[in-house]
Amino acid sequence: MNNKFDKAYWSKKYEHQKTGWDIGYISTPIKNYFDQLTNKDLKILIPGGGNSYEAEYLHENGFKNVRVIDIANQPLINLKKRFPDFPKKDLINDDFFNHTGKYDLIIEQTFFCALDPALRKQYINHMASLLNENGKLSGLLFDFKLTNEGPPFGGSILEYTQLFNSKFEIKILERCYNSIKPRQGRELFFINSKKH
Repeated sequence: MNNKFDKAYWSKKYEHQKTGWDIGYISTPIKNYFDQLTNKDLKILIPGGGNSYEAEYLHENGFKNVRVIDIANQPLINLKKRFPDFPKKDLINDDFFNHTGKYDLIIEQTFFCALDPALRKQYINHMASLLNENGKLSGLLFDFKLTNEGPPFGGSILEYTQLFNSKFEIKILERCYNSIKPRQGRELFFINSKKH
């Protein structure tokens, strides 16, 4: 498949600082979720991690098994500059769909909505393949009408339910009560467990 949202596309976005999705800090719903995690040994992946304030926050709070993957190299460089203690080996510059490994938790934060909607089934399958038996996929999805313009591309609870049900048990999928102001009423928080 010819994906126009490729390495060159995203690299150019960072090069020209056209990163409107980047709020400059960890978003409140994700921070609140992390603050409830008690197992610091979890193997965590953040795909399409961008500048990954999430990875920085986790690392600062004792989670040492955190990997970030992004197709553009600049945001990984940015994270390393901002947080020199972050292990270089855990910053992966590659296409998510090439990635292998096994994780306990994968964090979704503006990645799903940045992919061409034609890749959504492939996303679901690959996410499931990367998770351990009791692994979880958790984070945020945009809640607005799916459009051809994007990224970001939208979606609805109904669409997400149908998509995720093939490989996941949906534990939570609900409107965020603690979104940042520009995203209020447009975000869904979810926790999905991999089906056995």
